Amino acid sequence: MAAISTCLWFGKDAEAAVRLYVSLVPDSQIDHIQHAPGPWPGGETGEPILIAFTLGGQSFQALNGGTPIDYGTAASVSVSCRDQAEVDRLWSVLTAEGGAEIACGWLRDRWGVPWQIVPEILPRLLADPDPNRAARVFTAMQGMVKLDVAALEQAAAGAEQTP
Repeated sequence: MAAISTCLWFGKDAEAAVRLYVSLVPDSQIDHIQHAPGPWPGGETGEPILIAFTLGGQSFQALNGGTPIDYGTAASVSVSCRDQAEVDRLWSVLTAEGGAEIACGWLRDRWGVPWQIVPEILPRLLADPDPNRAARVFTAMQGMVKLDVAALEQAAAGAEQTP
């Protein structure tokens, strides 16, 4: 079977991005750095051109393409977080130094890569057999930028949220 890996495009700083990513997510590592054997449109001989890495147990590649690109939001790196502390930690680091908050648990890191930082309780609450409970959670989530576990649980319980 063919090996499948998501490839992320960067201008020239793929290695810095990958080093940050693998420092944040457990079960992550840099597997290989391919250095350019000659000059290329985005750089010089010997510079990193392709980095193979594992992020949360999944295979990725980071390509230095020479010019940054706009990722849009059609695809993202989604991280399921065990609790609010993990959501807060990842959110803080990934929005730092030029990253940006989007909405509903989405953000862009400083390289423009879109991420979803999702507490693992959210899919369970949205799949609740009580459609009113699930709808309250969904409505609450839509009003959030960074997802708030306590507020999602309050919405599920039917409690009024305080501003």
